[in-house]
This record gives sequence, structure tokens and C-alpha cells, in this order.
Amino acid sequence: MNLQLSEAIQILERTPGLLNQMLRGLPEAWLRATEGDQTWSCYAVVGHLIHGELTDWVPRIRIITDHGESRTFDPFDRLAQFDEDRARPLDTLLDRFKELREQNLTALLEMRLSPIDLGRTGVHPALGTVTLGQLISAWVVHDLSHLSQIYRVLAKQYAAEVGPWKAYLRILDG
Repeated sequence: MNLQLSEAIQILERTPGLLNQMLRGLPEAWLRATEGDQTWSCYAVVGHLIHGELTDWVPRIRIITDHGESRTFDPFDRLAQFDEDRARPLDTLLDRFKELREQNLTALLEMRLSPIDLGRTGVHPALGTVTLGQLISAWVVHDLSHLSQIYRVLAKQYAAEVGPWKAYLRILDG
């Protein structure tokens, strides 16, 4: 399936609302729970998504549209959320993410990218040459991956309590 920008935007614009519906108002213990050592809480995932909105997706799109392969993307700090926003209430982070995502999708639409533009290339510091279409597709899948992660983290809070039903609840595998 080829990337359709309008479809990608439909997914990207839904993420803030899904996060809001799922997380706003949950007890702090649920928001800070993880799947174990070296794993992320729901709070950390939202912080990570905010950092991505600020430094990853649209800035990299602009590097491709403005510079092509003559400028390598700035490295992305996948763990910056552990240094930023650690004390802010999650509701504040959810509002910030929604605001940033709306701004970024507005900027993306204002670029009026064509199917030909989606084939333009840039240079990722670790992956090498990538297309604009691959970058936008990765943005969508990145959101979906982190939504899945949040649901899994929350589900695992009752992993022991489900008893024998665990055999039927694949979200608890692994």
C-alpha cells in the first residue's frame, strides 16, 4: 500500500484524542507504572511523543524539503523525556502534545506536498538515505507503536489478577 498523505494525517490527528481518552484522570500509580526495568511508563511515552513533535518529524520533513541530502538530520534523543517534563502533571503534557500535534499537522498541510515530493530524499544519521514518504509513514507507525505500548503497560497492571484468563489475553504475552 502506498502512502496516502491524507490517510496518514487521519491517523496522526487522532493520537492526541486517544491518549487523552485513555490517560486523563487515571491514578498516578497507573501513569507511572512500567513493564519492568528499562521500560517506559505512560507518562514517559507522552513525554517522548512531545519531544518528537518538537525535534523530529516536521523538522526532518523541512530538512528534506529545504536541503535534500545535503544536510543530515539532527540526531534524535529517544530518551530526552527522562530529562524533560518529569514533574509536570500528565494532563499538562496531554494538552501540550495536542497543541504541538495540531501545529505540526497544520505545517504539514501548508507544505502542500505532492506524491512526487514523497519520493524526495534526506539522510538519517543512522539509517542513511530515506524518503519523505518513509519518514511520514514512520511517524504514523511510531504513533501506533506507542499507543500499543501504552495499552500493554496498562493491561499488565492486572496481569496477575486475571488468573487463568491470561492464556486468552495476548496483550499480556512477553
